[in-house]
Amino acid sequence: MTTANSKLCLNRRGVLKGAAGIAGISASGANLAFAAGPEGRKLVVIILRGAMDGLNVVVPYYENRYYAKRPNIAILPPGEPGGAIPLIDGFGLHPSLPGLAAMFNKGEALFMHAASAPYNERSHFDGQDVLENGTESPLGTLDGWLNRALVALNLSPGAVGVGQTVPLVLKGEAITTTWAPSTLPEADPETVEETLELYNTDPVLKAALQGAVDIGALVGDLNQLGVGFEQSARAAGKILVAEGGPGAAAISFNGWDTHADQTSVLNANLINLNNALLGLREEMAAQWANTAVIVATEFGRTLAENGTNGTDHGVGGAAFLMGGAVKGGRMVGGWPGLSPVDLFEGRDVFPANDLRSLFKGVLRDHWGVDLSALNNSVFPGSSGVPPKNGLVS
Repeated sequence: MTTANSKLCLNRRGVLKGAAGIAGISASGANLAFAAGPEGRKLVVIILRGAMDGLNVVVPYYENRYYAKRPNIAILPPGEPGGAIPLIDGFGLHPSLPGLAAMFNKGEALFMHAASAPYNERSHFDGQDVLENGTESPLGTLDGWLNRALVALNLSPGAVGVGQTVPLVLKGEAITTTWAPSTLPEADPETVEETLELYNTDPVLKAALQGAVDIGALVGDLNQLGVGFEQSARAAGKILVAEGGPGAAAISFNGWDTHADQTSVLNANLINLNNALLGLREEMAAQWANTAVIVATEFGRTLAENGTNGTDHGVGGAAFLMGGAVKGGRMVGGWPGLSPVDLFEGRDVFPANDLRSLFKGVLRDHWGVDLSALNNSVFPGSSGVPPKNGLVS
């Protein structure tokens, strides 16, 4: 038996209510005691922390003001050296995202620009809280919308968080787990066996340790999973596709706050993200056809570049939706444009599209969450934000 170079952590509620069911997955294919999601449909939520600059990722290259306001950092039009990859309707994709562009051309990815959670005060911490808690206030609730969606479907345990802590979007009543690469040396098999024997009189702790050992064996050698974002994405994919694996995963990718030297920082992050999305698709294999992946960030950035070749906190940003279950190859939502009268407070992309409409559309049509639950419990008080239609097959 091996722990591999990884670990599984259970939140306290998960240990107390469901640890006995978490054990049992192994590299040999034993069943995980997760609910797999409606009809085996998988959902992955990726949060880009730090406020990704949507304008340099989903590039409105037909807009003259985009180039006028960003003389040093704008992405050139398609056909120019280092230019955007053409998408549709005058929009292009950053050249460091060729894998995502290929998904778009295959009809497996779509983009929502001018998108934001219902928050415009430009604080990272508060913006991330609103993005994840599904309300209109940073302190609106202490649990997350993805967890409440699991509760609405009675899928418990049903999700894994990839990272050192449980992200807010996964916190709540439904049982969840977290996995993260270990910073400790790998324990030898004999030590693991002896520790399990010591826990024979404590079924909760033994189940938790057994779950960590088994999922570690499933994830395997981290050196084979790439580095950075890709490693986390591939690990999530391996857990999701395991027999009896969870229906959902949540992943956080940090480092998107580009106040200075945005060109190099964003380029490096997007190469990393491109590898992660391709790695996730590869690990999902045949399950990719039943998968939807949401990529969102807490807000966008200013239209104008600043004095350090970067951009400052804004409002309207860009979100992605991809997967084999996605009806892609298009842009969704309204685009307000970049003229002075169309900007938010004269500086930011106007948030014309509420991210909750994207989330609701996926949860309703991919997972079958009831509209009443979406309006009242998953996203409380959101009946005025209708789900976006036709996002998934």
